[in-house]
Amino acid sequence: MAELAIADSVFLFLTESVVVSENFYQEEFYIRRIHNLITDFLALMPMKVKQLRNRADEDARMIHMSMQMGNEPPISLRRDLEHLMLLIGELYKKNPFHLELALEYWCPSEPLQTPTIMGSYLGVAHQRPPQRQVVLSKFVRQMGDLLPPTIYIPYLKMLQGLANGPQCAHYCFSLLKVNGSSHVENIQGAGGSPVSWEHFFHSLMLYHEHLRKDLPSADSVQYRHLPSRGITQKEQDGLIAFLQLTSTIITWSENARLALCEHPQWTPVVVILGLLQCSISPVLKAELLKTLAAFGKSPEIAASLWQSLEYTQILQTIRVPSQRQAIGIEVELNEIESRCEEYPLTRAFCQLISVLVESSFPSNLGAGLRPPGFDPYLQFLRDSVFLRFRTRAYRRAAEKWEVAEVVLEVFYKLLRDYEPQLEDFVDQFVELQGEEIIAYKPPGFSLMYHLLNESPMLELAFSLLEEGVKQLDTYAPFPGKKHLEKAVQHCLALLNLTLQKENLFMDLLRESQLALIVSPLEQLLQGINPRTKKADNVVNIARYLYHGNTNPELAFESAKILCCISCNSNIQIKLVGDFTHDQSISQKLMAGFVECLDSEDTEEFIRLEEGSEHEKTLAVICHETRIHILNLLITSLECNPPNLALYLLGFELKKPVSTTNLQDPGVLGCPRTCLHAILNILEKGTEGRTGPVAVRESPQLAELCYQVIYQLCACCDTSGPTMRYLRTSQDFLFSHLQHLPFSNKEYEISMLNQMSWLMKTASIELRVTSLNRQRSHTQRLLHLLLDDMPVKPYSDSEGGIEDENRSVSGFLHFDTATKVRRKILNILDSIDFSQEIPEPLQLDFFDRTQIEQVIANCEHKNLRGQTVCNVKLLHRVLVAEVNALQGMAAIGQRPLLMEEISTILQYVVGRNKLLQCLHAKRHALESWRQLVEIILTACPQDLIQAEDRQLIIRDILQDVHDKILDDEAAQELMPVVAGAVFTLTAHLSQAVRTEKKQTLISEPGETHDAFMLDSSFTSPAEGPLVGFASIGDSSLHIILKKLLDFILKTGGGFQRVRTHLYGSLLYYLQIAQRPDEPDTLEAAKKTMWERLTAPEDVFSKLQRENIAIIESYGAALMEVICRDACDGHEIGRMLALALLDRIVSVDKQQQWLLYLSNSGYLKVLVDSLAEDDRTLQSLLTPQPPLLKALYTYESKMAFLTRVAKIQQGALELLRSGVIVRLAQCQVYDMRPEMDPQGMFGMRDPPVFIPTPVDRYRQILLPALQLCQVILTSSMAQHLQAAGQVLQFLISHSDTIQAILRCQDVSAGSLQELALLTGIISKAALPGILSELDVDANEGSLMELQGHIGRFQRQCLGLLSRFGGSDRLRQFKFQDDNVEGDRVSKKDEIELAMQQICANVMEYCQSLMLQSSPTFQHAVCLFTPSLSETINRDGPRQDSQAPVVPYWRLPGLGIIVYLLKQSANDFFSYYDSHRRSVSKLQNVEQLPPDEIKELCRSVMPAGVDKISTAQKYVLARRRLVKLINNRAKLLSLCSFIIETCLFILWRHLEYYLLHCTPMDSQDSLFASRTLFKNRRLQDSFASETNLDFRSGLTMVSQHDIDQLQTDAINAFGESLQKKLLDIEGLYSKVRSRYSFIQALVRRVRGLLRISRN
Repeated sequence: MAELAIADSVFLFLTESVVVSENFYQEEFYIRRIHNLITDFLALMPMKVKQLRNRADEDARMIHMSMQMGNEPPISLRRDLEHLMLLIGELYKKNPFHLELALEYWCPSEPLQTPTIMGSYLGVAHQRPPQRQVVLSKFVRQMGDLLPPTIYIPYLKMLQGLANGPQCAHYCFSLLKVNGSSHVENIQGAGGSPVSWEHFFHSLMLYHEHLRKDLPSADSVQYRHLPSRGITQKEQDGLIAFLQLTSTIITWSENARLALCEHPQWTPVVVILGLLQCSISPVLKAELLKTLAAFGKSPEIAASLWQSLEYTQILQTIRVPSQRQAIGIEVELNEIESRCEEYPLTRAFCQLISVLVESSFPSNLGAGLRPPGFDPYLQFLRDSVFLRFRTRAYRRAAEKWEVAEVVLEVFYKLLRDYEPQLEDFVDQFVELQGEEIIAYKPPGFSLMYHLLNESPMLELAFSLLEEGVKQLDTYAPFPGKKHLEKAVQHCLALLNLTLQKENLFMDLLRESQLALIVSPLEQLLQGINPRTKKADNVVNIARYLYHGNTNPELAFESAKILCCISCNSNIQIKLVGDFTHDQSISQKLMAGFVECLDSEDTEEFIRLEEGSEHEKTLAVICHETRIHILNLLITSLECNPPNLALYLLGFELKKPVSTTNLQDPGVLGCPRTCLHAILNILEKGTEGRTGPVAVRESPQLAELCYQVIYQLCACCDTSGPTMRYLRTSQDFLFSHLQHLPFSNKEYEISMLNQMSWLMKTASIELRVTSLNRQRSHTQRLLHLLLDDMPVKPYSDSEGGIEDENRSVSGFLHFDTATKVRRKILNILDSIDFSQEIPEPLQLDFFDRTQIEQVIANCEHKNLRGQTVCNVKLLHRVLVAEVNALQGMAAIGQRPLLMEEISTILQYVVGRNKLLQCLHAKRHALESWRQLVEIILTACPQDLIQAEDRQLIIRDILQDVHDKILDDEAAQELMPVVAGAVFTLTAHLSQAVRTEKKQTLISEPGETHDAFMLDSSFTSPAEGPLVGFASIGDSSLHIILKKLLDFILKTGGGFQRVRTHLYGSLLYYLQIAQRPDEPDTLEAAKKTMWERLTAPEDVFSKLQRENIAIIESYGAALMEVICRDACDGHEIGRMLALALLDRIVSVDKQQQWLLYLSNSGYLKVLVDSLAEDDRTLQSLLTPQPPLLKALYTYESKMAFLTRVAKIQQGALELLRSGVIVRLAQCQVYDMRPEMDPQGMFGMRDPPVFIPTPVDRYRQILLPALQLCQVILTSSMAQHLQAAGQVLQFLISHSDTIQAILRCQDVSAGSLQELALLTGIISKAALPGILSELDVDANEGSLMELQGHIGRFQRQCLGLLSRFGGSDRLRQFKFQDDNVEGDRVSKKDEIELAMQQICANVMEYCQSLMLQSSPTFQHAVCLFTPSLSETINRDGPRQDSQAPVVPYWRLPGLGIIVYLLKQSANDFFSYYDSHRRSVSKLQNVEQLPPDEIKELCRSVMPAGVDKISTAQKYVLARRRLVKLINNRAKLLSLCSFIIETCLFILWRHLEYYLLHCTPMDSQDSLFASRTLFKNRRLQDSFASETNLDFRSGLTMVSQHDIDQLQTDAINAFGESLQKKLLDIEGLYSKVRSRYSFIQALVRRVRGLLRISRN
């Protein structure tokens, strides 16, 4: 059989029909099959092989004889051995699967040194090789012995095939070395075997010697025609075969490369370069160049090769003036190769340059002979090779693309290794033969310049891309297809590199002085294509995506370019136009994008073991392409519509985006878009229990897909259509959320980001469905996230989990009782708060601090906005540093230094990973927090029952605290957690308080309290309410403790985190505050004993327990909070102060107050008022800088006021001199002028920044309140406090006078007045002066008396404004200004007016009591006149005139008027109060309009949008406010009535009983009275300005009679009855009982006395 087969030329057939066919090397099976066939033949039929050899020898002899005789060789010669050798050579020439099957042909004579090299049977070095291997290696060796010339070339080709592979090359090199050595007994004489290095290089040298003599003179043109003594064709073929064998061996084996190159006799590189200068055919020159290229793979050889190339002028770089004729490769190309239409030499030269550029790049090539640099080579490649490649003629069509491929490859390598640097942009001068010339720029610079201009090079690149896509679109094979694809790939890669480097390049160019103009490549891409007359360059690039399946590399480069240029929104709009301009192209492009996204390679596949290298790289490329397309969508979505993403995702471009109606592909003619592809990627696996496949197998891809979907949902234009589509067609969110949390430890960062985007999308969905009242959707998602009962996750049709659940639970009977962990908590669990930190660097050579500095300098923001270190840049910096070292020591230590550099780089990579991981964790936590907040705030409250709501918040709060309080937890996550804790506590507080309010409403009065208390004593099983809230007191205490632990964990830093925690703590402490209860005037009916013995209510109990827990933390906690209250961030200070305020108010033991005063914090706060004074002054300018200072000041004063409410606190404040500080502040003197429109100012809509007047009030009122509180609560030191307050009043007396003059009647100014009169009534009293430490000299005492007198006079003046009939006029005026939403303003004004009257009356009473030890000598403040006329003129002038004449004293009439007025007011308030109380008890029965009206006063806008339940809440709030307002008014009226009666009685008693009229006495008596009066007055030193003596001396008998008559009329029966009724209604429970009754009786008695 073998005979027959050989006779039929089986080897030739196998070579030409099997091995050479295209898809032979795509299947490993084919290769192994043919390999086995051949090796079996050689091993099992040695005789047959011998026969073939003998026949070949015979034939060779016959041919030799016939040649000698000059005959034709016989025709019947067989060439079977040749064909066998050629088959072997062809079979092993390619090795796509790295099998190295040819190793079987080599039997090692010596064991291999390297343990890594393992042959097919070389498991152990000393083991005998198998027989088969011995036979095969013998075949290889024997065939080379006594080789007949006919088989010489086939034998070399066979060796070339067998040398393919790193080990085979090594064996082959040894074989050729051994063959040449003389000790091998050789019949062929001293020359050695013809198949040996010795023979080959010796021959080369001889050829070189021989041809060099033939070199013609430089002038002669004849040398181009081959001289007679040339190389014959056969010799040339033999040389080429040996050169190819050499190339193969030295390509694979570096040792062979260096050994040959360094051999002293052979000197191959020199000989080859010599031959290149000789006159030989281009084909041979090409082979010589290719061999040089193989040598050039070693950087050591490459460096010297460059110099040799330059020296031999293969490419002429130096023009000599005397030389007429150009020489070198350029001439060969233009004159020889072009004529032959074949370009082997040019291609080989490009290949050589390509290899050399990669191995070692010379900076100063050609220095000394020409301007140094690579430019002449680049110019030749660009101008002669690349720019003309299309216009040349080609005998072989494929060669056109081969030329393009090799030259573009060089450009790509040059640009890839180029980094723009500042020195490139400065002209460098070099000295050459005594003159300065400009050095060449780096080749990368030159390429960038050509690619950033409309240069022929760029034009050609664009046109090449266009031609490429046209050819590929034919889908027909054509010659050179592979090379065209490669050329296009290099072209796209060049554009990509340009886009990456252009920003830096252009920035440096701008900074430099170079006169070059460049345009950004993205603009050049928009240019018009000269062939189609359209701007279709980008479209052409995008069309390569359509060939993603056949040419993934091209699709990858194309996607990368599109992703890069999509950042610019102007370009986006043009691109959308270009892409959609032509319907067919538009569809094709869309299909291309979708096809790339649909390609099925996962990241997992890349990590699989099987599959060839090529398949793996393709999988990586496909994956990267998808990533780039998704990034393109993400960046496009950030641009304004129309943008590429909207087009690719299937949205409307011609109509508004929001009108899009997304459909499944094929429905209503809807094409398959990228959105469908993305959903498809995410959807796989969601039906099963394992979750989406992409999440596990291609995590990065899944992450970007989720991000695209989130962006679509978050953008207001696309949100509606997308969410509708996802909800209805896909049920996307539910099916994905049920698989949360994802677990993929290997890709933690991606996993966290996937969950983040998904949770953010879920938050939007919950918010939108809640707004649109799509309750079922909201409820379904809420159940999924919050339920702690097991749900059946998959539908029945599927089988899946629930079947197992059913069977298991049915079997174990725990279906109802089991609880599972809520999904929202599971998601939190999956975020690992701990973070491994890379070990710090241990360096021997570099300085650690400097390295840290360099790392910091190399940091930049990546695409996600994270700050990471640029590892490549760092590597360049460090290597440059090492290269800069000089001296032998540095060279010796270089390996160690490089090792340390790699340590540093590994550390930085670890650090980058850490930063990205923390960023991802923070992102995931933020999204989780957002989801939780949306669930609590945006979803309808009634979807989660109140009790569940509290339990959910409690569980989340406890879990999140446990995670962050762990010692391992990363501090970077604290801010997010603190924010979440803040929201959660706020909602917990709200939920608990709402629950309490409802119970308070449902169980009004005492029955409720009793029920509450009973329930807290019963066992938990009996009553639904245990302790305070549904979640119980213990849960609340745990939360409080964790909050306090968290505050302490933050230590000194993290003030912003603590700010959130203080807010949380405030919300928590609010839970124990009693809600605003309506003052129904009933509670006071209880006796004091009842109140004392009442059991403790739940609020006080919780408060007591809270404060016990807080105090158990001791000084550590106090220290932290107090320190934050005194300095740091403004908001932090405000919240710390608010927290202190809250704690001090409930701290019955006064531990905190003690700590504050003992540790000096209180003093610091008081002293800081001086600093505030300066900042506050700047706030009164019309346009204030920032209002921060105002708010911190308000918080500080509120806290000090809170401290002052405690008697001990007031003492501490007086000790720390707070009022003295306030007296020194100048800001209180800077009262802005009232605007004349102040009255009508209310009509302007309120703006966020208050007017200067309002700002001033915000500054003044807290100071006045503080003074008032200190006056009220400092019992023991009352006189000292009053003295200090008086000094405060006097030091700001101008302001005080201005306020007392009170020109305008707005709520604000009345509040000022009310506070001020309250202070004056307690401080500006005659008795205080004796307490002041003033010098006893007369002058200062007089001055003080003057001030007090003025205050008194102005206060009395106020009475006639607010107590007299003027008040009605002002009120009427106010009513005109009151609009619907200003109802509460009206309440405030009314309250303030009553307060002013009450304060002034209290002042009058104090003055009278202090100045009048006996009734005979009363200080009268009012003249004995009851007529309203006097009182009308008086006060009005008083408000303008600085001094009031004595005859203008206010009359008693004003008191009587005030008494009547207050009695009337009392009844109207009382009725109003009663009505409101009854409304509050039956809110649900009120008509809707009234409810609306009540709501409007709380919430002016948007009442119609809220639910009925919320309306009731608002209405209740308003009614409670009204009731309490009326209760206050009632108590004020009652006080005014009592004081008026008292003053009236004292005055009447004096005037009617003790006063001696002027006209009824003699002068002597009068003078005595006067003298007595004067002494009396002086001793009290009170009324210096209001001179009562002269007033009193003017009282005539007529006045007194008139007074009595008027008083009887005024104080009639009806008034007396009213007053007694008031006492019956109110004073019984509230005030001094029977006081009014007694006074009325006395006044009546006085009026009955008849004057004698």
